[in-house]
Amino acid sequence: MSLHEIAAHATNVDKQAFRDAMASLGAAVNIITTNGPAGRAGFTASAVCSVTDAPPTLLVCLNRSASVYQVFRENRQLCVNTLAAGHETLSTLFGGKTPMPERFIAADWSTLATGSPILSGALASFDCKVSQMVSVGTHDILFCEVLALVRNDESHGLAWFDRGYHHLMRQEAR
Repeated sequence: MSLHEIAAHATNVDKQAFRDAMASLGAAVNIITTNGPAGRAGFTASAVCSVTDAPPTLLVCLNRSASVYQVFRENRQLCVNTLAAGHETLSTLFGGKTPMPERFIAADWSTLATGSPILSGALASFDCKVSQMVSVGTHDILFCEVLALVRNDESHGLAWFDRGYHHLMRQEAR
């Protein structure tokens, strides 16, 4: 099959079939937050991953139709808060239509370098400046250079798999 035939075939993938297949791809659950000239906002995301460690960079995918999109675009700084087991309710709150002030009242927050909200009790919080934005389909990919971070080794992880939350247990030290 030629590259052209492969590309033509790929465009025929049914949207629901793609979503159903993606449910088989487990991912950490994160609350992405920002605070700056455009205001404070946050949303739940599983489309987050490491890009490189030199400089430390993550990518975050954000739907351009999301109510928070313009705030993140204008602030160009954010924090990726990787959720711990027990944060399911908070994840749902930030993933829905709850008014922004109510989302932030539901947890304790602090700040680091950028002033973006850092979630107390998160497994890890990566405080970042957005260095680049690339549009693909319905989303923007935000390349986020990590300026500061906080780790919490006392909690277990929270993952999203098969359209539900799952707890990830840390292994005992060997």
